Amino acid sequence: MRYTVQLSILACLAFVIACSPSKGDRTGHEFMPDMTHTIGYEANLYDYYYYNRWGTEAEYKKFASPRTTVPGTVARGEISFANAQDGTARMEAMSAFSGVGDGSIAMTPNGHVPYYYVDTEEDRAKATREITTNPFPITDASLAHGKDLYVIYCGICHGVKGDGLGYLVREEDPAKGIVAGVYPAAPANFMLDTFVNSNVGRFYHGIMYGRNVMGSYADKLSYKERWDVIHYIRSLQAQAKKLEYSSKANTFNKEAAPWALVEASMQKMDATAMVKDSASMHPAEAAPQHTNQH
Repeated sequence: MRYTVQLSILACLAFVIACSPSKGDRTGHEFMPDMTHTIGYEANLYDYYYYNRWGTEAEYKKFASPRTTVPGTVARGEISFANAQDGTARMEAMSAFSGVGDGSIAMTPNGHVPYYYVDTEEDRAKATREITTNPFPITDASLAHGKDLYVIYCGICHGVKGDGLGYLVREEDPAKGIVAGVYPAAPANFMLDTFVNSNVGRFYHGIMYGRNVMGSYADKLSYKERWDVIHYIRSLQAQAKKLEYSSKANTFNKEAAPWALVEASMQKMDATAMVKDSASMHPAEAAPQHTNQH
């Protein structure tokens, strides 16, 4: 009897303690905390639990904090036509990228296409010299998207017309003694011939690393978005020169193909493929054999 009473008292105490309510920062008692608070960790999420027994709080934070990837790592979603060798390879890669190619799945560009130029003046000049082609065709969508991105990220300094007269440059602030047009470093004026006649690599390298007081925008714009912005800059330059840079025609330069030409080329390829398929399915009858009769 005595043991029964003691066990009953212990059971009641355990019940009362186990069911204690939460209040303020107190979570209450949990019978199996590991069922609620995982002992694992998730990248870039710091949710240390004070009953964790698998290391110190500092160690847990180190595990969860962002870390630099291993050199040479290529993230999922790399756009393969960045290094396409010719027009046919680029068009095939474009089809795979958009998910219309055989066996392909459309992937959202993640901005992790490898870039093998570093932030030095030597490599800036090298990129300017070697990167001569925009891998994306000129489309109405790319120009419209490029304009939106340009207004958000670039126009504030480089101006809505690309003339280097963004409102940060020309607006004054008398309270701070700032007069109109004062700026620590004048933003690039894309209308100057040095930019108009420059290879597209000059713009791409600038987006990747910035220059002077301009910072890098590599983490703001994905791979395709960078090229969309460059498309739009080129369209502004072409407009200033009274030339055309659109989805229908490009009389401004040879670095990007208008979508109309790309589409026509794709249709031609499809037609050629259909002829080949038809020929393989219905081979021509063998030519009659001629024999000499004696």
